Amino acid sequence: MVPHLVTAVNGPLLELEKKILIATPAIERWFRLEWQEHTPPFYSSVDLRNSGFKLAPVDTNLYPGGFNNLAPEMLPLAVQAAMAAIEKYCPDAKNLLLIPESHTRNTFYLQNIARLTQIFRQTGLNVRLGSLSPDIKAPTTIDLPDGTTLVLEPLERSANGRRLGLKNFDPCTILLNNDLSAGIPAILEGLHEQTLLPPLHAGWSLRRKSNHFAAYDEVVKKFSKMIDVDPWMLNPYFGKCDGINFHEHAGEECVAQNVDTLLAKIRKKYKEYGIKEKPFVIVKANAGTYGMGIMTVTDASQVKDLNRKQRNKMAVVKDGLEVHEVIVQEGVHTFEHINDAVAEPVVYMIDRYVVGGFYRVHAERDINENLNAPGMHFVPLAFAQQHALPDMHAKPGTTAPNRFYMYGVVARLAMLAASLELEKTDPNPEVY
Repeated sequence: MVPHLVTAVNGPLLELEKKILIATPAIERWFRLEWQEHTPPFYSSVDLRNSGFKLAPVDTNLYPGGFNNLAPEMLPLAVQAAMAAIEKYCPDAKNLLLIPESHTRNTFYLQNIARLTQIFRQTGLNVRLGSLSPDIKAPTTIDLPDGTTLVLEPLERSANGRRLGLKNFDPCTILLNNDLSAGIPAILEGLHEQTLLPPLHAGWSLRRKSNHFAAYDEVVKKFSKMIDVDPWMLNPYFGKCDGINFHEHAGEECVAQNVDTLLAKIRKKYKEYGIKEKPFVIVKANAGTYGMGIMTVTDASQVKDLNRKQRNKMAVVKDGLEVHEVIVQEGVHTFEHINDAVAEPVVYMIDRYVVGGFYRVHAERDINENLNAPGMHFVPLAFAQQHALPDMHAKPGTTAPNRFYMYGVVARLAMLAASLELEKTDPNPEVY
């Protein structure tokens, strides 16, 4: 099963696909060598945008929450990757503690937790769920739409305070599927004898998108030189602003200036490649997820002319946190459609392996808008089905496996950038 896509592909992207396919052996060797030097995030997902002249990541999530949207055919691949990941940290692991987000009413998210539990049980681990929610004071059963259940349990620290687990359950590894937007809970700090994955500084209370894209800039320059392409075709320009308060108009000059600078750079590139589309930028919170605190801007004046509703929307993100930093990022159109709806690929990885993905589809959004919004739905990508390896002899733009391989390459560049980002921001660098 391959989703039926309508993709506007024009010159530069076809050339990029061709160069990536020809360089496949060199690319795979390059990644292999990079992973000898750097530790991949335990798991990750990358939102990509394909404009027909550019293919670039626009967000990298280190606490991916959509494993339930992957095609069932991809599960064996996910299990293999999970085995490789766990063996690095705890070769004789028996117990895995999985800590989800605290919201328990979002059944789509809970189905993601059920899928993660299924994947890790298949690796030979006992998996139990520990909740950070103060409302979970005893084992609590939650019914899922497919008739299965999840049991959430209260977390407990050991008598000596050095280990975290559940009643009668002592895990070797603790896997967070909670992005810590609201801060780092005390119960997760000071663990000396267990591996917490991802590390605490990967959470949105400390992580910044601008750090990630600075690392991505570094990665993509090396990669582009190797395959001889313009790095811009894989890389969105960006800038950042601190001291933001949308309610009080603070920091607007910085945002407007960044918008002007980026639009000028994008226009120059569009002119160079004969691109007729209208340039735009995305202004979004420098931390956080769930598609909150995001706006599309085509002119700097729009930043100063926000109405009250728009200011309220930009001022607060997940868990009611106020926005004080933003990243201003080059907008990448998405020219992919499924039926008549705009679509963008999201690639999922465990350790250094691509394990699948899906299209995020939104019938009511335009090609220059954020699709991570109410009304979206997901169409699984049947990524690397065993019979669908890239065909280096096929004409560019003609086969889905070639397109999906290219998605996987760019997503892995973003994953490599995330590993560099985590190294550079680690408060305890000696662990690397």
